[in-house]
Amino acid sequence: MNIKLDDGFSFGLGAFETICVSCGVPVLLDSHLERLNGALKMLGIDKTVNRSTISGYLSKNPVSQGALKISVSRENTIIAVRENPYNDSDYTKGFSLVVSETLRNETSPLTYIKSLNYAENILEKRKAASLGYEEALFFNTRGALAEGSSTNIFLQKGNRLYTPALSCGLLNGTIRKYILERYPVQETCIYSAELAAYDEVFVTNSLLGIMPVTGITFRNGDATGSVKHPQSAERRDSGEYSFNYAGRETAMEILDEYHAYIRR
Repeated sequence: MNIKLDDGFSFGLGAFETICVSCGVPVLLDSHLERLNGALKMLGIDKTVNRSTISGYLSKNPVSQGALKISVSRENTIIAVRENPYNDSDYTKGFSLVVSETLRNETSPLTYIKSLNYAENILEKRKAASLGYEEALFFNTRGALAEGSSTNIFLQKGNRLYTPALSCGLLNGTIRKYILERYPVQETCIYSAELAAYDEVFVTNSLLGIMPVTGITFRNGDATGSVKHPQSAERRDSGEYSFNYAGRETAMEILDEYHAYIRR
């Protein structure tokens, strides 16, 4: 592979998309390409990736199931395939989330695209894994819930679904968009003190689809000065605070409907 040493390589000036491939078909491809091309325009990169680019690659490199990644900079367009890391046992167990010490910057335009400069997300996800959690959760500089390091988040109270508004500083994920187009969801600002009021929580992204969340933990020092340790949470001897969620019915219902959608 011949990679040119442009601003994408040197400074992360570029964008990428990760697309689920199911039964040989890239899922929600139009949504991914719309977001990718929008990101390239915002970065001042005069390139467009279209369906023929993807279909041409898949015709030469057939994939039944997996994850297709497109990385684009001014001088490079790189497409690669890897395995989808999620399996049935993940959905049985669910994800536990830990609140990141890093605040999401809702004022930065890079927050709203999948920039090649993705180190912050990767480092926080790895840190969460080292602590025994599946995902890191970001609040923004105003103390409002934003997103996970690789996911969007939804919360249910009664019969209503809620998700952080885009203005809270988050990527408009393709599964997030899919859900908002098909279900009544209120986009709003959600703060740590309110988390106890929700009955069910789930996270989404293009590879895992919809994943139930079993708990959200605040560790000492997290988001100092902006996200306060919620007094309504369960406190552990270690000084951690946790919200626990037993509900998963809505997440699994939406996941089943999503699987039916991509198999049709």
